[in-house]
Amino acid sequence: MPRANEGLGLAAISYVAVDYLRYVSPSWHRRLQPALWVLLALAVALRAPFYRRWSLELRAAIPFIASLVFMLAALLCEALSVRFVTAILGLDWHSSSPPLPDTGQWLLLFLNEKLPHVVVDILRAKIIGLHHHLMLFVMLAFSAVFNSVKAPGLGLGARYMFTMAIGRLLRAVTFVSTILPSLRPWCAAVRFPVPYHPHPWAQKYYVPYASDSDAIRKLLRTDMPYAATQEYPSEYQPNWGRLSFLVRILRPTASDGSSWYQLLKKASGGCNDLMYSGHMLVAVLTAMAWTEAYGGWTSALIWILVLHSAQREIREHHHYTVDVIVAIYVGILLWRMTGFIWSAKDASKAKKLAKLDEIQSKLVHAAKDSDIDKIRELLKEVEMAGQEKQISQWALWLFASLTIIISLIIVLLAFTWTSDG
Repeated sequence: MPRANEGLGLAAISYVAVDYLRYVSPSWHRRLQPALWVLLALAVALRAPFYRRWSLELRAAIPFIASLVFMLAALLCEALSVRFVTAILGLDWHSSSPPLPDTGQWLLLFLNEKLPHVVVDILRAKIIGLHHHLMLFVMLAFSAVFNSVKAPGLGLGARYMFTMAIGRLLRAVTFVSTILPSLRPWCAAVRFPVPYHPHPWAQKYYVPYASDSDAIRKLLRTDMPYAATQEYPSEYQPNWGRLSFLVRILRPTASDGSSWYQLLKKASGGCNDLMYSGHMLVAVLTAMAWTEAYGGWTSALIWILVLHSAQREIREHHHYTVDVIVAIYVGILLWRMTGFIWSAKDASKAKKLAKLDEIQSKLVHAAKDSDIDKIRELLKEVEMAGQEKQISQWALWLFASLTIIISLIIVLLAFTWTSDG
């Protein structure tokens, strides 16, 4: 849905361009980035009191909060899963397992040899990252106060977070189901101080049958684990209270400390391949949101940046090519499935048409009777069906004030926490 107002597109591209100055001219980056943050925050704060769709935002507040809680729960589940798949096989497996063959990586290396150096440098450049895609969506949602996208902005945010949560849960189920070796074999030893030996489950169900073809044939015939397990040293057992059941799954060590929270904070992106790419899921959802809510040349440019991010994920050995491809079509399909939360289509027209269909027989009957007053009354019902219900003015002002204050705080924290990528 292209918009005549191009200000949002210019602001989005300016944000990406100014942030890229950190690599081109750090001094100008230090000057311009804070100035851009202040300018964007002031623009929202000054415009918000004149925004006329606060009643819609108020109705979207509960779905927004529910989607936020759902997304945080999904991220917690994902963090637990990341630690589990990294820890279960032990550091020896991570360091000894070679990466899988990836034809996408071969293609990029071939292109590096054939393409001009300028083109290769552009493909290698860190033009856009995860934090950029997140902030591009934040800017899109806030632009509702400028009528750049269809209100409510909180409804758009609720759809984004709900879709993100579903995608993260599906991702966790996928990479836990089959554990794939990392493209960076040294990663686990550097970032995860997990035990070197495998988890007891892996000792019993995987290690004896991992490389011996005769053992695998016998396992297929018997369909029961039969091999004796080796003796391994005992593991660290911190007291996590009611969460102590997680110790067996997450395999903490003494260097991780006694807190489960600090342990999960170190999970980050994990150190074995996580099917599918979480970075690409964020990028695709942002591009889909821009395409539906705003459209125009900016959305096309964001899709180009998504493709740039995709090849960098493969080029820099963060993910296999299959992870990136799956993330793209999963993100597109999930966004298409969650239009019931927020849609760029005008719902009032559909309500009016539904109401008109409901009273059609009465309207025909009144026309036959030449009852002008009845026709006016019925048409008024149709008109009222597409209008918003009135909410008290003081409630709207209170909600608007809280939303502006909280939103600016969130934006400030988000800009600060994501400024370094």
